Formats: sequence, structure tokens, C-alpha cells
Amino acid sequence: EIQLVESGGGLVEPGGSLRLSCQASGFAFNMFDMKWVRQAPGKELEWVSTITVTGKTTTYSDSVRGRFTISRDNAKSTLYLQMNDLKPQDTGVYHCAALMPRGTGPRVCSGGYCWNARGQGTRVTVSS
Repeated sequence: EIQLVESGGGLVEPGGSLRLSCQASGFAFNMFDMKWVRQAPGKELEWVSTITVTGKTTTYSDSVRGRFTISRDNAKSTLYLQMNDLKPQDTGVYHCAALMPRGTGPRVCSGGYCWNARGQGTRVTVSS
């Protein structure tokens, strides 16, 4: 059974930092590009970042580039998102996600990236 379990969210003041983690299981983590996506209150899911299987290539949405860093540890089947200089518009639920031959949900696309499996998410609130 494919499982993606996010953690690390919370309440932080503008300008603060958080590090999100996603523990993966039930599939060959080291064979899939991984993504972080988020959903702000009242809005649709939005792609945030992607990392390739080796971690060599990373891409970011314009809204987070230069502030967020995606990384992965294939030995631990874990995905990370270091978020610095957080802004109120970063508030939302953050999910790790992947596009798989047999996903756990519908195919969703944003920013030219698609996924069909994602975790329940971890909530990030940026507010003073």
C-alpha cells in the first residue's frame, strides 16, 4: 500500500522557517520523481517543487524559488522541504506527491506537473 506521511507543519511568524518531511512507504521511493504541492484556504492545489530520483535536479514555482529547498534521502525514503523567509501567502496544507503507474487518487496537474498520489498533508500557517 502506497503511503505518504507528511510532518513538520505549524504556526510561524512571517520571515520564519519550517522544515517539512514526508515519509514514504509501499513503493520504490528511489525510482520516482517527488513533488511538494500545497493548497491554500479556498484555492486549488498548487505545485510547489519537484526533485528528480537522484536529487540532482530541482525545480520550483516562481512564488517560492529562492526561499524553499527540496531534498530527499533515498536511503530513508524521505522527502524534505526547507522553507525560509515564510510569507502569509505560503499558508496552506502541504502535501508530498508523485505520479505513479497506479496512483491512489485522480490525476491532478498544476504548473505543468502532475501527480496521482499524495499524502494527507501538514498544515502551515504564517501569521503574526
